[in-house]
Amino acid sequence: MRIGLLTEGGYPYVSGDARLWCDRLVRGLARHEFRVYALSRSLRQEDEGWMPLPPQVTRVRTAPLWTAVDDGAAHGRDLHGRRARRRFTEAYADLARAVCEGGAAEGRASRSRGACANGCAEDGVNGCTGDCASARPSGRTGDYGDDRQADRFGNALYALADLAREEGGLGSALRSEGALRVWERACRTPGTVRTAHGARVGELLAVARHVERALRPLSLDWYEDAELGAVDLCHATAGGSAALPALLARHFSGVPLLVTEYGVPLRTHYLATADAPPAVRALLASFHGRLAAEVYRRAARITPGNAHVRRWQEHCGADRAKLRTVYPGMEASRFAEVVADVADAAEGAGRAERAERAEPAETSAPRRSEPGGAARRAAGAAATTGGTVEREAFEREAFKRETVEREAAEREAAEREAAEREAAERESAAHESASGAGDTLVWVGRVEPAKDLVSLLHAFAEVRAHVPTARLRIVGTAAGAEGRAYLEHCEHLAARLFPDDGHEDTRPCGDRPVSFEEAGAPDAPDLAAVYAAGAVVVLSSVVEGFPVSLVEAMFCGRATVSTDVGAVVEVIGGTGLVVPPREPAALARACVALLRDPARRRRLGEAARARALELFTVEQNVMAFDGLYLDVVSHSPRRRVLVDDRGAPLPFGTPAEARLPGNWTGPRRPLRRAPLWASDTTTPPAARAQRPEPVGEGAAR
Repeated sequence: MRIGLLTEGGYPYVSGDARLWCDRLVRGLARHEFRVYALSRSLRQEDEGWMPLPPQVTRVRTAPLWTAVDDGAAHGRDLHGRRARRRFTEAYADLARAVCEGGAAEGRASRSRGACANGCAEDGVNGCTGDCASARPSGRTGDYGDDRQADRFGNALYALADLAREEGGLGSALRSEGALRVWERACRTPGTVRTAHGARVGELLAVARHVERALRPLSLDWYEDAELGAVDLCHATAGGSAALPALLARHFSGVPLLVTEYGVPLRTHYLATADAPPAVRALLASFHGRLAAEVYRRAARITPGNAHVRRWQEHCGADRAKLRTVYPGMEASRFAEVVADVADAAEGAGRAERAERAEPAETSAPRRSEPGGAARRAAGAAATTGGTVEREAFEREAFKRETVEREAAEREAAEREAAEREAAERESAAHESASGAGDTLVWVGRVEPAKDLVSLLHAFAEVRAHVPTARLRIVGTAAGAEGRAYLEHCEHLAARLFPDDGHEDTRPCGDRPVSFEEAGAPDAPDLAAVYAAGAVVVLSSVVEGFPVSLVEAMFCGRATVSTDVGAVVEVIGGTGLVVPPREPAALARACVALLRDPARRRRLGEAARARALELFTVEQNVMAFDGLYLDVVSHSPRRRVLVDDRGAPLPFGTPAEARLPGNWTGPRRPLRRAPLWASDTTTPPAARAQRPEPVGEGAAR
């Protein structure tokens, strides 16, 4: 089938978001044809170029979302005629009124600045983590799903799309002074949210600019019959602006829509606008909430990446019957070689240790008689003597000997169990020695305040008090000025907590209690080797989506200690230890418990690797989407004419069976739970037994 893959700031750009996931999906589904429609976020992203594309990508269309084409019409005069301008004003006014009557959006937007019920700030650094009870979705579905407002927003959006298709775009109209007046009137209308009612001109300008940027896909030429109208399915790799072209393709051509979200775009918007004025936050939160609700309402299937994303989608009005959780697929082969090397080395060391211990045991172990043998021999002796000695004496002697043999067998079993336990501990120690892990804690990720490395360093100070040989390796990159400043702060903190590890220390990293290493540096080891060289992998974040570093550690067979944020618990299951965020003492206790128990670490690591190979591989991700593609298309088939290389219709390109409706093409019905005679509950049995016969002309026919 032909798939339209829609991205925003992602594939096929080299620096795009989720580019690796999209590339693996496209390459894994080689039997399908892909057309990529990409919205770029910056000029720099466009200049960096594309990734190498496989042959199944037959077409790529791009459009800049970061700039608007200046057509020189500052007052919306690009719309031809008074009627077109009136249509635009009416449709845009309906959209603005639906946004201004945001309802639940106002309270949730105001909470994003630092006004959650617990009195903390949802900035992921100095306050709410986004995972406290007040910041999570409340469990109610459809806060943005009010039918009347949803219909008003959707109808206005599609009216603007129809006008843009007829007029060749709406860019200058959305940036005109008339659009600003529409927002001003909508905010003054009775029934608007209280925060937006007193919005000033500067705040309305900010809202109008943001909405214009989000609606730029309305003016694209992607919706012709030869473009998105010719695909069998639109797959939007994110919500928001990335899904807007897919919405319009469904509106114009009836193309079914599949939406995938591995993050929470709405929550990301809340955090991004935390410093904006209250009126701007309220209006933009309502707009993005309405847009997300419309996308979820029109989508045939919605695939969240984890339960955390799923809760937010349900909060925005997504129908639970449409939701299918598909975990991100990650490449496991890059970690297989390191795991195999460590396992082989540990097996060799354990084999040598067992052989060394087994040799003296075989030569010195006494041969014990079978339990109960003495009793049988005594009884036989008694039988052969012809009863010259009393039977009671023989029975007492036999009982004593049997008791001695039973106690000896029990002691032998206890000694064997202790030997096996000691051998297991020695084998675990050999495994740790072969891997070079020892008492090393490893942290891998992007250095930023949300990762809470400060708590990790304080926790490690307590770990060192219990395990003096412990080491901490922090491997990551610091992006931007904020990340570099935070890294410098953590280095100074490490120098204060561990005076022997000053940041100007000339000792090699392996001899320092705490080492900071840059991932991807020329002298930095491969990530797989970093994970394999650690005894425990630690995650100390206060804000986390899908924990990629934990999955990589699980592929390497490492035990993990992490904070309960985002999708952490869902990912690790029961294969690691989880502690509350911002509690260094709890984090330290969990790390010490695993450092002191090598056998437990090994069991957790093996279970973690098995879980990761079952749930988080590229193969399971590709197979899941292949099945979803077939499921969506089977329930929403597209009728398109197949043509040959010259553009002529291809004879017999569509088989006759495709034109016959089957039972799989209709809407799904719930399984019948009651017997046939009890299915019609609204009609009494007597009435069902005496149904009237048709009478009149034509009844016989």
